[in-house]
Amino acid sequence: MDFKRIIKVAHKTCPYIKSKSISQLRALSTIKVNETQGSKAGGTALLGIARTCPVLGKALIKSEKVEGERNFSSTTKCPHQVTPKLSATVAPDISITYPDVSKAKRMQPPLQFSNISNAFDYEGFYDQEIQKKHKDKSYRYFNNINRLAAEYPLAHTVHGMQDKVTVWCSNDYLGMSKHPKVIDAMKSALDVYGAGAGGTRNICGNAQLHLSLEKQVASLHSKPAALVFSSCFVANDATLSTLASKLPDCIIFSDSSNHASMIQGIRNSRSRKLIFRHNDIAHLESLLESVDINVPKIIAFESVYSMCGSVGPIKEIVKLAKKYKAITFLDEVHAVGMYGKTGAGVAEYIKEMNDIDIISGTLGKAFGIVGGYIAGSAGLVDMIRSYAPGFIFTTSLPPAVMAGAITSIKHLSKSENERSLQQLQTRDLKKRLNSIGIPVIPNPSHIVPILVGDASQAKDISDELLNRFKIYVQSINYPTVSVGEERLRITPTPGHNEEHMVKLVNSLETIWSERGLKRVDDWKLLGGRAGVGLPNNDVQQLVKQSDLKFDSLLGDKTQLIKMEVESFHTSPKLFS
Repeated sequence: MDFKRIIKVAHKTCPYIKSKSISQLRALSTIKVNETQGSKAGGTALLGIARTCPVLGKALIKSEKVEGERNFSSTTKCPHQVTPKLSATVAPDISITYPDVSKAKRMQPPLQFSNISNAFDYEGFYDQEIQKKHKDKSYRYFNNINRLAAEYPLAHTVHGMQDKVTVWCSNDYLGMSKHPKVIDAMKSALDVYGAGAGGTRNICGNAQLHLSLEKQVASLHSKPAALVFSSCFVANDATLSTLASKLPDCIIFSDSSNHASMIQGIRNSRSRKLIFRHNDIAHLESLLESVDINVPKIIAFESVYSMCGSVGPIKEIVKLAKKYKAITFLDEVHAVGMYGKTGAGVAEYIKEMNDIDIISGTLGKAFGIVGGYIAGSAGLVDMIRSYAPGFIFTTSLPPAVMAGAITSIKHLSKSENERSLQQLQTRDLKKRLNSIGIPVIPNPSHIVPILVGDASQAKDISDELLNRFKIYVQSINYPTVSVGEERLRITPTPGHNEEHMVKLVNSLETIWSERGLKRVDDWKLLGGRAGVGLPNNDVQQLVKQSDLKFDSLLGDKTQLIKMEVESFHTSPKLFS
């Protein structure tokens, strides 16, 4: 029982309890009395006082009739007890003499609780909750995959180097985690500054590297300031929860497909939220129209939605935000490093970055390191820095991480080779899969989701790819995606070559044929699902062919690049 919590609640309603301190009331609850000491029944001094209350007294009389209740009251008088004199009508102001608690406890017999066999079964509860996951096929399995820097995109499994697989689902989209410049920078920082940061940002964990990284991030997004977090989940949660809770009567407008980190931040803010249908501008405007234009408002959405590959209507949302006096919070997690001339994201690519109020991003995907951040006005960043528990009370990222992130951002802000080649790989894979009817969920981004439509089948396909074909592609099930829209999520990288590509496509063709899985035409007959099999779903890629730039051809990738560019001259419909 939480004594303090009960007392705090009681303070609001009971005049007697309100007049006493918690320590006085706790002492009263430890003092034992019996019938001869002024109470109508045994118990504590506090219980005796409660019996004089016109409200609690009636309830206690009824409860004391229940058999077994007396087992909780001691009949042994402690010589150290203080006996209050209780009035039959008015609860007196009792002066407390504190007993020698340690000696009193030794003299009292242990309490005998009834129904001990009904004690809560913690382990049984854990098992029940896990069984629910198994029953609805949402239980998460974690494969032991150890990516090899020197052989990217290869990895070895739990069986060691003798069991290598090709990774096709990593969020290390551009292979920057193994880039020589990044690794050298991290090694140097490790030698100079050691492994850990030493504390939170305000206690010994704020170094020049942290400040330099924040300056680099702010410059990347053309914002006055930036703030680095331990992850972008924390960045989203901390920023949205803090900002929305501080803004008076704030209302948050959230896309229905927003990431769990944004949902968590919105929930933690305890602000009013209105959810609009995914990428539905008309629905968003109808919700904005329904509230007072002078009330603070945040529109929270993403640029690239990672599980379906769709791209948010940034320009249209910015227009609505200006019209209805809202601020915008854009999650560019799956876009930073991947889009725009300097890799700042989709907002940069479509020339809308300056009109976004708050941008959040990650260092753990295209930049290949770990950590998250926000970028915005100096006032906003300073407020979040000063109030957000997720920032204040978390040990800061290590110096080596900072050094690696700075190096990665600088490299990708100048080199367009990596993201251009990744775009070519994405187009190539989508083209090959579409040609054999494998149901790729249409989207304009670098994500290649393949619709399966059944949780068990999705996991079985993932297992077969891994065990039979030495290809690792993770299945994505509920609650990450809706039931009936389970899928495989593939992410091509610059490191995948022609041999890797052919093996993946042939393996998927074999599995689809042997298992009799639904192809595009089958989904079309069923009316379509998740964009597959629907009319007019020839979605163009966001990045135009003319925007694919190679500053300097990538060594052994030169021939591959030339081949890919030439092959797509014959398929102009794939480009917008």
